[in-house]
Amino acid sequence: MFITLLKYVKPLEEVEHYLDDHVQFLDKYYSQKKFIFSGRRNPRIGGVILMHVNTRDEVEYIIREDPFHKHNIAEYEVIEFQPTKYDTRFSCFVD
Repeated sequence: MFITLLKYVKPLEEVEHYLDDHVQFLDKYYSQKKFIFSGRRNPRIGGVILMHVNTRDEVEYIIREDPFHKHNIAEYEVIEFQPTKYDTRFSCFVD
């Protein structure tokens, strides 16, 4: 499992310009069951995506498709982790 932290490197006006394309990108990977959650950071300096994928290579492939990456809107930090304790409602993601 991977947490991907996005940090905007361009003004919010440019973020907004590509936001609809970014949402379509998110929808694609939600439909493939690869994203668990996503959302804005507070304060609005970027975003967070929790990915249910197997390898860092797959994460990097996915990131390259993000319009925020293609247009240099955000920088990405990828954190791999293995949940060892979790609410049973999330067990479908941990198996």
